[in-house]
Amino acid sequence: MRLILLGPPGAGKGTQAQRLVQKHGIVQLSTGDMLRAAIAAGTPIGQIAKDIMARGELVPDDVVVKIVADRISQPDARNGFILDGFPRTVPQARELDRMLAEKEQKLEAVIELKVDEGSLLKRIENRIAEMKARREPLRDDDNPESLKRRLRAYRDQTEPLTTYYAMQGMLRPVDGMAAIPVVAAAIDRTLTRRPSRQAASAGGRAPTHPAIKKAGKGQAAPRKPSGKAARTPKASPVSAARPKSGKNGSPRASSRSAGRAQKPARAAKQQSRKASRQRRLTKKR
Repeated sequence: MRLILLGPPGAGKGTQAQRLVQKHGIVQLSTGDMLRAAIAAGTPIGQIAKDIMARGELVPDDVVVKIVADRISQPDARNGFILDGFPRTVPQARELDRMLAEKEQKLEAVIELKVDEGSLLKRIENRIAEMKARREPLRDDDNPESLKRRLRAYRDQTEPLTTYYAMQGMLRPVDGMAAIPVVAAAIDRTLTRRPSRQAASAGGRAPTHPAIKKAGKGQAAPRKPSGKAARTPKASPVSAARPKSGKNGSPRASSRSAGRAQKPARAAKQQSRKASRQRRLTKKR
């Protein structure tokens, strides 16, 4: 099982990822963890990332993708993985698709934890208050102002991914504001649904109906009659009474033969009328 978890900071991605890891026997892959592991291991791509980060620059997409590619090739990721924090942008998502295709792999689903930002800020404020009450250390970025900046960055960079994966039929929205067990049950339910094959095969384009594909260009898709529509319709009394017409509305052979049979009778009447006129003329003379 290969999954992506999307959602703003504080949406509960880490909690749900850990539960899915235990349930499905897969690994959670965080971009930050992968970068630190590559640097610590001294891999060639890790050394490149280390030099870039030492200069205070952002690690470019191609370097991040290579680190992800190296990580998912390791034995513990063969059963599947959950990507958390990657991809962050649509270009990264395209690179991920290309990289998985090269490995003859594909994603199962993209789970989006949808949350209300106002409620999310209130949640982080309550969490900070509880941590202070327990005298637990706080992270430098664990404050409302920092969360607001991270939420803005998420909207600008990561939210377009929802449209990208929705067009592929991969997106699975889940209400992230519910209680943790409720969110977990919703994720399990949505993972049982199969992605839309039409949308996935379209790759962002409007899917074409299968019947149109079979028909080909310039041909109408044949429809197979079924039920009552397949039976031969009975002629109505009105249509049965009307003579059948051929081309250009002319009567068919059966009507023509009936017309020929009436010709001698009309000729006899005409002869009788001529004879009557002759007799009247003779009397006048």
